[in-house]
Amino acid sequence: MSAKTEAGRARNIIVISDTHCGCRMGLCRPGGVKLDGGGTYHSSALQAKVWAYWMEFATKWVPSVTKREPYILVHNGDALDGVHHGSTSQISQNLSDQSNIAYDALRLLVDRSAAFYSVRGTEAHVSASGAEEERCARRLGAKTDSEGNHSRWDLWIDLHGHLCHFTHHVGTTGSSSYEATAVGKEMVENYVESGRWGYRAAQVIVRSHRHRFYETRHYGDKGLQISVVTPAWQLKTGYVYRGQGRMSEPQIGGILVRVGDEELHTRAIVWPLKRSKPEVYG
Repeated sequence: MSAKTEAGRARNIIVISDTHCGCRMGLCRPGGVKLDGGGTYHSSALQAKVWAYWMEFATKWVPSVTKREPYILVHNGDALDGVHHGSTSQISQNLSDQSNIAYDALRLLVDRSAAFYSVRGTEAHVSASGAEEERCARRLGAKTDSEGNHSRWDLWIDLHGHLCHFTHHVGTTGSSSYEATAVGKEMVENYVESGRWGYRAAQVIVRSHRHRFYETRHYGDKGLQISVVTPAWQLKTGYVYRGQGRMSEPQIGGILVRVGDEELHTRAIVWPLKRSKPEVYG
């Protein structure tokens, strides 16, 4: 069966994001990564644990939730970590090294997918105009948009009559009490803008960027309507401790959007890491 035919019958979309390959807290294959100039980077124990989750995700969870049927893969931004904010947490600040790490990690899922789409993330990570994400997406064979780009700022997929919208950014908060606010607002904006200009509204809104899984569900005349934010594949950096992640542990995983026998639905898998051990006195 041709790849185009396989993709056409796909009833599943697997969404990953925020792999931040090239960061010492990002997704990285263990066993030694060759760097430009001949050096080698060996991943940390925690990175090795995240890689074990990645392997379980790719080889067990994805085949299970898709019922071993064809799936469309969407990377929803920040494939690479880039050189950003004056940080020193990169494995290498040579973006060629980072791209190699990303290619090596992502092709495990890309090669098994019926179609692959790349959504651009934060310019601070993936360079102005998403240049590095575009380079990586081209190398991985991502499907092109109408302008011939291999990556894009947003993506619309009509999955057997169910319209889904993907883009990287979503509002953030410093408090878990307000975590639902921006997620729910994405669906409201979807209906306001669609109604204003006479477009068909999305039934599923997928966002990333926060590194925390969250989902809101509503019911309307089209059935279930879902706004979801994906978990990530990066451990906590110094920036996370300044925001909502002060008390939380990294949320590692991905999501499924599926047209099932009765209706469209989503599933997620999220692995938390154990928090640090307390210092005990007395």
